[in-house]
Amino acid sequence: MTAIALAQVANLSVTPEDTSCDRAQTFNRLIAVHMDDLYRYARWLSGSPTVADDLVQETLLRSWKSMDKLNDARAAKGWLLTILRRENARRFERQRPIECAIPTEELAADRNEYDTSTEAFTLRRALEELPKVYREPLLMQVIYGYSQKEIANHLGISVAGAGTRLFRAREKLRSILQ
Repeated sequence: MTAIALAQVANLSVTPEDTSCDRAQTFNRLIAVHMDDLYRYARWLSGSPTVADDLVQETLLRSWKSMDKLNDARAAKGWLLTILRRENARRFERQRPIECAIPTEELAADRNEYDTSTEAFTLRRALEELPKVYREPLLMQVIYGYSQKEIANHLGISVAGAGTRLFRAREKLRSILQ
């Protein structure tokens, strides 16, 4: 059942003798106004009409359960879109990435070629000219993918100090290569 059909069914399920009639009518009015925007946003986030339907349904369910938390009806659109965005994020929390059995250190070890181009030679020479204090953090970031915080911990300096060294390394490298 699509989310739009669910909203239409919600209108039909309200009966006069129902004790939550006012609540259901209020909810139906809120979602009727914003249903197209919800679906369009869900479709944009997911890229799939079926996933968008699921997202909107989950959004409607969560918003129904927590409708008492909505203080201002004028903020309903933002409230509903926030619920939808968080529901989309929950979709990815449930997925676990597939882990590879190959250790990270061995991934690049299979490369046997050596870049003999002029550009590579020039870059290697420029890196050799850099003082070690700048070369080491730059290579840690560019080659090994360390974050600035990890570089700082490894070198025993502050995070700001690591940032300064990285900046200066790039500046010196740029001046050497010009």
